[in-house]
Amino acid sequence: MAPSDSGDSITHDLDRAFDPTDPRVVFRAEVAQLLESGHDPGAVTAAVRSAEATDPLDSARWWALVDELADVPRSPGWPYEEPEGIPDVLAALPAARQTAERRPALADAVVVDKVHAGWLGRVAGCVVGKPVEDGDVWTSDLLRRYLRDAGAWPLTTYVPVLDPLPEWARLREDCWRQTTLGRVDGPARDDDVDYSLLGLHLLEQHGPGLRTVHVARAWLDLLPFHQVYTAERAAYRNLVEGVPVSRAATRRNPYREWIGAQIRADAFGWTHPGRPRAAAALALQDAALSHTGNGAYGEAWAAALVACAFTAADAREALEASLEHVPPRSRLAEVLRLVLGSHAAGESWDAGLAAVQRLTAGLSWIHTVNNAGLVALGLLHGDGDVAASIGYTVMGGWDTDSNGATAGSVAGVIAGTAGLPGHLVDPLHDTVRSALFGFDGSRISDLAGRTSRLALALP
Repeated sequence: MAPSDSGDSITHDLDRAFDPTDPRVVFRAEVAQLLESGHDPGAVTAAVRSAEATDPLDSARWWALVDELADVPRSPGWPYEEPEGIPDVLAALPAARQTAERRPALADAVVVDKVHAGWLGRVAGCVVGKPVEDGDVWTSDLLRRYLRDAGAWPLTTYVPVLDPLPEWARLREDCWRQTTLGRVDGPARDDDVDYSLLGLHLLEQHGPGLRTVHVARAWLDLLPFHQVYTAERAAYRNLVEGVPVSRAATRRNPYREWIGAQIRADAFGWTHPGRPRAAAALALQDAALSHTGNGAYGEAWAAALVACAFTAADAREALEASLEHVPPRSRLAEVLRLVLGSHAAGESWDAGLAAVQRLTAGLSWIHTVNNAGLVALGLLHGDGDVAASIGYTVMGGWDTDSNGATAGSVAGVIAGTAGLPGHLVDPLHDTVRSALFGFDGSRISDLAGRTSRLALALP
């Protein structure tokens, strides 16, 4: 999910020029965050005018401008209700169905199989989306053009490499040789998998007693600073500077509603099969370290969706059930209802994609709301086919590896290992690469076994 630079080379390193803790970058991103979340545009405009006269090298003044933005109020006509803080978020949710929060009547072997399929689907989906992870370049229209030229539209496999590569097709320089069709020989390292490993570790250490402070300690102990991005890097920096855990998500963190928390959800869902509210509640403890609002809702939703996938007959049933774990008057709930409505009306994937793009126009390509819409859309139109579910999701663009990973996890759980496509999972060689201390080279089967033991043991 690392954002891109603006280089002109055919391939490029996405993280080379972007520093999410540069005060000028933070200021610009905070302005966008405030405007898209209903804050007083007059006050924001006044702050921008002050910034125009600020010396670009005066970091202290830029940080002061960022801090002043924290006082900008929300406009009274804001049509959404988006609570912040774990108690208020949980209070805003519909009452959990009692049947949904009891241990489901699933045989142990079924749980074990579905957890394993979820792990494999997540890693495979991440690799499918990774070489085209740059929403500023790889729009859905450009992806369509490229994949059609490559004879791979609609996408159901790893992204092919055109030879010669067109000048307009800039694949990720740091990984395309490892993540494209015919070149996958084990997965490349990615934060979308690092956080699944970390979630498993946290649950093994703390179980249902997991709290945000435990997440903070694990980050500092196990995650390298430069291998976390946007909201996570801002929160990490806050922790290093001694900011209390309770403020790490909100201080100088304009990325707090971006997708970083949503990619951390799966372990909470895998370990709570058929128990979405319990999965969502633990996911909120994790999300609270770095995200608020829709950023936090995204992790709760994704965890609930994975948990629902264990007992759902299909993706639609899982998605409908997952909505019960999203604040109903939030922008995240709005986009999910839009996608479900489009699909129920018999609209095509293209029509659903256009509707999501219209509704979420102007949001960063790394925002939670628009990307969640793509995941839901891909799962519905994949219609139980794991490769198609990943492919439709990635073809939508934006945060392609994060979205492919989530779609692969959910579709994998629904399908079980028997429904996984060998052309996607076999090249993984049952391994993961990771920046998480002590986890690089782990076997996916071992990770799935540890996850399954938790799923069968947690109260």
